[in-house]
Amino acid sequence: MGYKLAEDAKPQVILLILATIITIALWFIPYADYLVYPIRLFVTFIHEGSHALIAVLTGGAVQSLTIASDGSGAVYSAPSGWFGAMLTSSAGYLGTTVFGVMMLLLIRRSVSPHKVLVGSGIFVGVMTLVFGILSPIFHFLSLNVAFSSVLFTVVAGVLLTAGLLALGKFASYRTANFAVAFLAIQCLLNSLSDLKTLFFLNAPLVGSDIANDAKNMADATGLPGIVWVILWIVISVVMISVGMRIFAVAKGKASSDVFFDE
Repeated sequence: MGYKLAEDAKPQVILLILATIITIALWFIPYADYLVYPIRLFVTFIHEGSHALIAVLTGGAVQSLTIASDGSGAVYSAPSGWFGAMLTSSAGYLGTTVFGVMMLLLIRRSVSPHKVLVGSGIFVGVMTLVFGILSPIFHFLSLNVAFSSVLFTVVAGVLLTAGLLALGKFASYRTANFAVAFLAIQCLLNSLSDLKTLFFLNAPLVGSDIANDAKNMADATGLPGIVWVILWIVISVVMISVGMRIFAVAKGKASSDVFFDE
């Protein structure tokens, strides 16, 4: 079955396609990584922030959240039990996907892109303050994290927060709208790309002993890490598909605005 794109969704879909094309094009441009470096750090903050947030919400304790200069990150936490450990380990990739889908749905539903940018800046700022600064101080004696990692996390978090808040306050509507779409696409595509890498890292006889989220899930459940990677990929694809379908439905109109063909 196919379905017809809602008329009022076309401007946003065109914007989304443009952001996607630019994102993919940057993958093939030499040294383009430097151009999107701050955005890569933003995606990492969302990933690690999702781990930290779910750890706290499930009754666990977060010792630190750190972002490395190569774009990787880590959260040291003591989850509350087996179920909390499972949710915390799954939160990184799935949380990044949810964040990207939510950004798109918010601007599609006429929420000001300036508010979305400010909200994103506040999220990064809170993660930096609570888990990047306060948690390492509180767990200083038991924490095995280099001071340089904490320092880079704080600097990156402050700069990203300031940049997002500045965009939210001073950017034109068109610029802010594109910024939200571009950041959302970065979250979605980077999450899928990282899951692809994680799939190969957890393939049998390849990297089953490498520390990562899937390895944590394997340790917690006894199931191979690659099983969890496949499950995360399926869930992410479903979330993106459902989000894109909702994205294309006309605002404030009944589902009859979506046309199906046998």
